[in-house]
Amino acid sequence: MNNRVFPIATVLLIALSDVLTAQQGPPPVTVAKPVVKSIVEDDEFVGRFGAAADVDIRARVSGFLDQVHFKDGVLVEEGQLLFTIDQRQFRTALRQARAQISIAEATSAFTTDQLERAETLIKNGNIAESVVDQRREAFLAAQGALEQARAALELAELDLEYSEIRAPMSGRIDQARIDPGNLVTAQDTLLTSIVSTDPIYFYFDIDERYFLAYARDARARGSVLQEGADSLEVRVTVADRSIPPQVGILDFSENRIDDETGTMRVRAVLPNPDELLTPGLFGRVNVPGSLPYEGILIPDEAIASDQNRRLVMTVDAQGNVTPKQIRPGPRIDGYRVVREGLDGSETLVIEGLVRARPGSVVTAEMVELPLVAEN
Repeated sequence: MNNRVFPIATVLLIALSDVLTAQQGPPPVTVAKPVVKSIVEDDEFVGRFGAAADVDIRARVSGFLDQVHFKDGVLVEEGQLLFTIDQRQFRTALRQARAQISIAEATSAFTTDQLERAETLIKNGNIAESVVDQRREAFLAAQGALEQARAALELAELDLEYSEIRAPMSGRIDQARIDPGNLVTAQDTLLTSIVSTDPIYFYFDIDERYFLAYARDARARGSVLQEGADSLEVRVTVADRSIPPQVGILDFSENRIDDETGTMRVRAVLPNPDELLTPGLFGRVNVPGSLPYEGILIPDEAIASDQNRRLVMTVDAQGNVTPKQIRPGPRIDGYRVVREGLDGSETLVIEGLVRARPGSVVTAEMVELPLVAEN
């Protein structure tokens, strides 16, 4: 008896549901037109910051380190005194060079007078010509000795100047690698290093496919990728999401694809006045991956999946639902780019997608999507 009652009850429930559905009318959904506007697609790469200038500080003369004139890790200015090598030997050498100058000048003056006297006497035949030649030789030798002494003086002055090691550029200095009292060997002993802080470089690698696309777009702008693609603007984000994206421009790329990696290194330059960024820091760079074009943008909530296909549900004036297959692209301004499948004139279901079955009828409430989605 129970086996007969249950099917009858089920039929009654289904019939009642159909009656209620008919009374309520087509299910409500929210629909909207796609956002159509000029867009530029972005490509994202991982890269690393590097200093625009990086200098290892070494001495040009040898000697024992006398003083360190900076605090480790501070900002230094170009020309600031950093180290002093014991100057006593260089001052002594300078005095010797000056003394040699005095001797050479006296000798030069004497030989000049002697030569002039001899040239006067030979006109009257009061001196042998060989004596004149000897005095001319002595004069020329004295002139050479004077020039040699002057060169030695310049060298002694340079050595004394080089005993004071100054910053070749402005930037943030590293720690002192050697303490006073240690021997410094010219051109060999590393004293410290300086890196520039503003601007700062960001390096990342692209493969052949991206290179060809960027080079093509750069030519369309009247430039070349190796020269920065007409100062193409990029945005770099770091691991700390509280730090807003930093804006910079492309300014260089290598002139060949690396044989081993199949990639090319590209460089962007970014302002860094507050030293928020530091060399060695990792980041993600977003590079415009296309020329500006009229793009069709829709919310992700409007996209349904059917195995490996992506569909949207379109609604006509009578509320009829028709699916359309699309090929989605990247996200821009909070929306999903539709690369194929829509022309921008369609009316799409953006809320209540589960109630919009293909071939069904819905009650559509039209809304207008903002140009930039509110995330």
